[in-house]
Amino acid sequence: MRVADDVVCPFCGCLCDDLRVTIDDNDVITRVDNACALGKTKMLHRMDDRLLVPEVRRDGKLERTTLEEAIDTAAQLLAESRRPLIYGLSSTENDAHRAVYRLAEMIGAVVDNTSSVCHGPSILGRQESGEPLASLGEVRNRAQLVIYWGANPLQAHPRHVRRFVRIPGEYIRDPRTERRMWVVDVRRSATARIADRFIKVEPGSDLEVIEALRALIKGRTLDVSEVGGVPIDELAEAAEELRSVEYGVLFYGLGLTQSRGRYRNIDAAIRLVRDLNRFGKWGMMPMRGHYNVTGANETSTWTTGFPFAVDYSRGYPRYQPGEYTAVDMLRHGEADLLLNIAADPAAHFPRDTVRRMRDIPIINIDPKRNLTSLMATVNIPAAMAGVECDGAASRMDELPLYLRKLVDPPEGVLPDRDIVRLIIERIEGAVDER
Repeated sequence: MRVADDVVCPFCGCLCDDLRVTIDDNDVITRVDNACALGKTKMLHRMDDRLLVPEVRRDGKLERTTLEEAIDTAAQLLAESRRPLIYGLSSTENDAHRAVYRLAEMIGAVVDNTSSVCHGPSILGRQESGEPLASLGEVRNRAQLVIYWGANPLQAHPRHVRRFVRIPGEYIRDPRTERRMWVVDVRRSATARIADRFIKVEPGSDLEVIEALRALIKGRTLDVSEVGGVPIDELAEAAEELRSVEYGVLFYGLGLTQSRGRYRNIDAAIRLVRDLNRFGKWGMMPMRGHYNVTGANETSTWTTGFPFAVDYSRGYPRYQPGEYTAVDMLRHGEADLLLNIAADPAAHFPRDTVRRMRDIPIINIDPKRNLTSLMATVNIPAAMAGVECDGAASRMDELPLYLRKLVDPPEGVLPDRDIVRLIIERIEGAVDER
């Protein structure tokens, strides 16, 4: 029996780093302390629904094969593809990302990550108006007001409120009296029920409400009775309190990025925070879902200069959201192959896009069986980063943290980075033979 302390949880963008994991003599995780139910389940039930043996589709049926044959088949498909698309990356570690960008450059592929269907508008808004960042440590120690806009952390990030809001900090001794929590959403969520103030907005009206708040904060008078379903008196009261805050932070989720307005909502929210910085110190942060989707954006930017939707077909990286994003490429029938790594597009993409996926070869690298694995031409099982292999990941506030290896992966199962490197070696070997 051994115990690992201060373990980083590889589930969501919080990357909680205070887990205590107990492992028995048979290399089985038997107990996980300090984790939420989601993180605990990922570790305790890591073997559920696992892909344990590589598979190749023959005559319409998936058949078990060797790792070598699966790698050879994947390399051949990639080498023969004229417009390959690589997608995923948000649930694997940073070294795997680097290997993928090398592969993409070698074969002239488009590489996209899952942020294009979640917080892609956040990135576009930040490119438009800047990035007023804060760290989660600052939130815990300094924030007098925390706003969740279009987010429900009690269900999506269960320990976020407990670790960073409803907890004493260096300058916040009693969070119940010295720190307030607001929720802005279209419905009274679980988080809204424990908030100090809940502002209910009509679906699709976030942009109007933000702009109304900006006007009221600047002292303007609005000759209307309500904006986006919110009485103007309520907005005026909220604006007055916002002006009085010495340190505040705005967290926002998919309710803001994926509703009407999309990246314009984020652009307006950034400008709201900029206005509030005339009166106090304010920051904002997206509530990132997958544990390393922030890292996927960061490693892409370090390597290519762009955060997602990068095309290498001309031998150098080009960036064009809406053209080189995975959903758009598949919907328009441009991609003739999909290499999926650490994601499940068949479960989350629009129906017409999934129909297009049926018409092209799919190479799927993932620890678990999922809907994409059922459609795949090649399935290659991978180790779970942060449980069965080490690596680095970036928290939602862009702080990099080290993921530790706790137990060995199933026999013959390799980390994503090693699988991609083997594919690269096969492609390079085939080129040398020619």
